[in-house]
Amino acid sequence: MKINVYNQEGKEIGNTLLPKEIFDVKINPPLVQQVVVSQMANRRQVLANAKTRGEVRGGGRKPWRQKGTGRARHGSRRSPIWRGGGITFGPRKERVFKKKIDKKVKRSALLMVLSGKVKNNMMVVLEDLKLEKAKTKLMVAVLEKLPVKKQSALLVLPKMDKNLIISSKNIATIETIQAKDLNALDILSFKYLIMPKEAIKLIKETFLK
Repeated sequence: MKINVYNQEGKEIGNTLLPKEIFDVKINPPLVQQVVVSQMANRRQVLANAKTRGEVRGGGRKPWRQKGTGRARHGSRRSPIWRGGGITFGPRKERVFKKKIDKKVKRSALLMVLSGKVKNNMMVVLEDLKLEKAKTKLMVAVLEKLPVKKQSALLVLPKMDKNLIISSKNIATIETIQAKDLNALDILSFKYLIMPKEAIKLIKETFLK
């Protein structure tokens, strides 16, 4: 498989061969969906937490005596039928949303998603990508010259590069990730995939052991 290679000025300077075992894999949508759903579930944070009658304040004294008032008997203001009382069957922090997924299945889904980006012409390969300073202006200038224009894109880095990471932080449509940490969910969250040639080599070494 051949793909065009661009420089930082947005000019085509040639092409490169992509490994078929990574970028030309038959896509199985149900498998990809299964992996993406599991990854979303594993990233989900448990925020909602309702207090039970044992956790709310008050309720130390019986509201009124058992008999003789003409009112229904009550033992505590913490009862769920009282305003300010505990919540019955409310959301709890103990909920577990995590889903276990096999490593081989995750790897297969990743390769399928990468193949999909190439087949739909949504992957941009650069000869190299370097910035002299960590400035958002410099990063925006590079992106405007590439085919992605103002569309959302995931920038795949072969290694940690502070200048590129800091320069991309303030651009809402751009996110950076290291090649060794690639996953199906992050790739599908963006329209385009941008990566230097060096990142392709690292992907091959990491996911084709």
